[in-house]
This record gives sequence, structure tokens and C-alpha cells, in this order.
Amino acid sequence: MSELNASPSPWTGSLPKIGIRPTIDGRLGGVRESLEEQTMEQARSVVELLTKVLRYPNGEPVECVVADTCIGGVAEATAAAEKFRKEGVTVTITVTPCWCYGSETMDMDPHTVKAIWGFNGTERPGAVYLAAALAGHTQKGLPAFGIYGKDVQPAGTKEIPADVAEKLLNFARCGLAVGLMKGRSYLSMGGTSMGIAGSMVDNSMWEKYLGMRVEAIDLTEFVGRLQKGQFDQDEFERAKAWVAENCPEGKDYNSEETKRSRESLDSEWDVSIKMALIARDLMVGNPKLAEMGLGEQAHGHGAIAAGFQGQRQWTDHFPNGDFLEAILNTSFDWNGKRPPYIVATENDALNGAGMLFGHLLTNSAQIFADLRTYWSKDAIAQASGESLDNDLVEDGILHLINSGPAALDGTGQQSDADGNPTMKPYWEIEDSEAEACLKATTWHPSITEYFPGGGWSTRYKTRGGMASTMIRLNLVDGLGPALQIAEGYSIELPDSIHTALDDRTNPTWPTTWFAPTLTGKGAFRSAYEVMNSWGANHCVLTCGHVGHLYITLASMLRIPVYMHNVSEERIFRPSSWRAFGTADLEGADFRACENYGPLYR
Repeated sequence: MSELNASPSPWTGSLPKIGIRPTIDGRLGGVRESLEEQTMEQARSVVELLTKVLRYPNGEPVECVVADTCIGGVAEATAAAEKFRKEGVTVTITVTPCWCYGSETMDMDPHTVKAIWGFNGTERPGAVYLAAALAGHTQKGLPAFGIYGKDVQPAGTKEIPADVAEKLLNFARCGLAVGLMKGRSYLSMGGTSMGIAGSMVDNSMWEKYLGMRVEAIDLTEFVGRLQKGQFDQDEFERAKAWVAENCPEGKDYNSEETKRSRESLDSEWDVSIKMALIARDLMVGNPKLAEMGLGEQAHGHGAIAAGFQGQRQWTDHFPNGDFLEAILNTSFDWNGKRPPYIVATENDALNGAGMLFGHLLTNSAQIFADLRTYWSKDAIAQASGESLDNDLVEDGILHLINSGPAALDGTGQQSDADGNPTMKPYWEIEDSEAEACLKATTWHPSITEYFPGGGWSTRYKTRGGMASTMIRLNLVDGLGPALQIAEGYSIELPDSIHTALDDRTNPTWPTTWFAPTLTGKGAFRSAYEVMNSWGANHCVLTCGHVGHLYITLASMLRIPVYMHNVSEERIFRPSSWRAFGTADLEGADFRACENYGPLYR
């Protein structure tokens, strides 16, 4: 798949960095001198780990900045903070093998996300410093994550223990997600869709919790750019040829009375492709527009996420946004493989925020869907005449389907090292996998009753057995944003059962059958209770069992999690959360988030 024509990217310019703070016992005369090399070596080992494993959404390795000297007191702590500010550090990791002066060496910047790794060794009390420094953070209202290995290590150990490495990586992933959102934009393309609460965009939430601004444009901007040809004409021709070759048309499910002419369908393809180009340019800008004399339009809105209103103010008159949403959310297009652009159907900004979270945590595309139906095993048997026998399904399954299409990565045609279906960062996707995603997707004339203005809708079904995490960010009056999380698996239904169930709603829309992992408690007593407890009509499906990452990120943003099936040993929150209760972790999370308030209050 050619990558000669680079797409405009939201991930240009300076990206947030991770600051590494090697702290040390400041007593000269033999103590500090004996620890200098060991402490710096610990810092270097963290840099090596993070830069080897973690990447930004553009595929580049993350950047770390190490303090110029070990930090033994206030002067060196201040010098490190100044260096970090100049370098754009938003995440700090303090490392030490020994005792240090707690409040004199800690990170006091209220705007950085913080962790401390106290080396577990008996020669020097790194764990004692860790406890003292975390107590200082708790007392001063500056939450920090504590990292302490389970097993005692010899003083000269250079390798990072596996349990410590996992916490360092998970913390850094989530911390970078916080930094990557700060100062960016959500672009509301249009307004509220069909009374959907999530598309009543709440500027305050984006500003106070995510550090982002909300930009808004009226959909007449699309009309104007379409009429005036304000898009890259050469790219349109290239995209049109690519679509003709790679987007196979499927059955027209409209009645004879509502079928549209071939001439109309061809015109709808042209408009749909132009809409995708325009939406992308509105989000991130395009230097080609400046060459066309459109200097203002060339800038875009600095958006790393957006939503398209669509129904009904647009779709009653113009082709729907299905192609726009599907192709922009996908990790490849006519320009080759590239980071997905996050675009929420029906301008559901809350689901757009969830999609953004998932993308920043995994660097992969996200599935936007309705949580449409709970199908019990009995109901499946009645509808299809067949029994469902699948080890991953207990009482039933959830039908994730939407009139706005999900990323084509969601077909599950990418595979991990063991051959399991997955959704990869774009730089890991093989050409053959991208082609398989395209071949697994058919494009159908939209149902005219739904979309009088026409357009094209996608159809696919996700491969079964993909580890997945379903989430929803909800906005609660008096509480603020709150997160729901359900880990589980995509389910492969026999074709006969799939067809019987899928045809009950709309066969022109993409489907993922999902079975949440049940725990026997609370909302996870059954798949039915998961459906019954869900807070909205929409959800996000992220590839992988990454509920623990969502929980960590939510704690950094001070967003409580009120429903999840993540086991307790995988949960990683700031150490001060324990001060709000250890027996009821969900309640403690609510109390801590309320106490600290939004990250950017």
C-alpha cells in the first residue's frame, strides 16, 4: 500500500515528553558520592524501556528528558523543573534506589502527572523514600503513583523487574494520553443530532477535565466548500480511483420504490469522498489549501477528535456521513497507512472523547457503535432456529451496530503473533491486512427512508475471539463525567444465526457481536445486566483487555469509574486514593475524584 502521498496529520509539532527525575540522598562526604552512578543508571534504564516500547500516535518513539544531575535537594529539583518546562514535559517519573529528602526532592509542579519508583533493595531504603515522598504528595494535594517491585533486588541490578516495567509502561501510556490532549481541540461539525444527549457538547467538561477546547462549525461550511471546490482536486481524483478499486458495492436493500438511480449513486460517491477530504481539512488543516489561495482554511482547527452531526439536518438533503466517518476512523486510505482521525457519529462528543481515550492508550483505531440489543440464548434460538454454543458466551450476547459506520480495522482482519484477530497501530499493519479489511467490507446504498439525501453505508462483521474493551463516558448532572468499562470478546456467530439476527435491524450497517466477561457481581452478573446498566445508546469498543489503562487514565483526569469488570490486582491509581478507603475501591474513587476536582479546574 503506497505511502507516497502523506495525509495531513494531527500529530505534528512538539509532542509531550516524559521527564525522568533521579533523586538521591543529598549528604556529601561519602553517601551521595557512592550513589551517583547507581541512581543515574536507574534513570537510564527507565529511558531505555520507555523509548524502546512506547510510541506517539504518529509512530515516532516517545521522548524522555533526564534531569541534568541527580536531585538531592530543592535547588536541583528546581533546576530539573525548569528544564522540563522548557522541554515540554507533562509526565514525570522519579526514580531512586535510596533514601532522599522527601519534600525537598519531590515534583511540586501541579500540572505534571507524577509517579515514583522506589527501588526494592535492602542495601539502601528506596522504599522508605517512596513512602515518605508519597505521603508528602498526599498531604500537599499532588496525587502521585507509587511503583515498588514485589521482590527484593541486589543493589547493582540493572534490569527492571517485570512487575515494575509493566507499571512504568502503563503509567507512561496514560500520562502521555493526558499530555497529548492538553491544548488540542474537539471539532463539533454541526450541532445536536436527533436529541442525542452526547451531542449536546459540554465545553466545560472538555476544558476542565481534558484541557481541550471545543471548536464549532456550522454544516453550511461543508456546503460552501463543496460548491466552491475548496479541497485538493488532485487528491479527490486519486481518492475516487482508489474507492472504485477498493470499496466493493454490495446489495441495494431499498425497495423498488425507494431505490435511487445509478447516476444518483455515482454522484453520492463523489460527494461522500469530497466530504471526507473537507472534514479532515477542517480538523487538521491542509497546506494544499494555502497553495490554492485559501490561507485561512489551510489552518484547520487543531482537532484531534471531531463529530459529524449528520442526522437529520444534513442527511435529509445531502449524502450521509458514513463514508466520511468510516474512512477517517480507519488506519489507512488512498494515501496509505496513517493514524486514524477520530470522528464521532452523530456528533456524540462524549463517545468521541471515549474514542480519543482508546486511541491514545493503544494507538489503534476504535469502533463506534450503538449498544443496540441484548440477545439471550433463548431469543437467539427462537429467532434463528439454532442454539448458540460458544465457550465465551454465558447468558447471551450484545449486538454492537450503528447507522454511522465504524473503522474498517473493526473487521478484525488484522492478526496478532498467535493469529488472533486484533486492531494494530498503523505502522504494524501489513499491506495484506489492510487489503483484507477492505475486502471484508461492502458498501451499500443507504436506506432512503433513513437518509433521503442518499449516501453509502458499510457492512461487515467483526471476526470472533478478539479481546475487547467496551467503554462509555457519560455526563451526570451534579457529578460530572463518569466512565463505564466492560472487558470481553467479539463473538463469531455461524452465518445462519448471524443473518437471522442481523437482518432484524439493518443489514447495511457494521456489526460486532460482543460477550462481556462476567464476574457474578453487580452489573456483571449477566450480559443482560451489562446492557441494562449502560448509560447511553452509544459505546466505544477498543481492541484488547485495556480496562486497567482506562481506569488509570480516568484517575489522572479525576473522572470516577462506576462500572467495570477489571480485577483488583490490575487496577493502578495514585497512592492517595487509598486514603479515601481500601475496602470499597469504587466508592474511594468517587470520593477522591470529588476531593481533587477536575485536572484543569
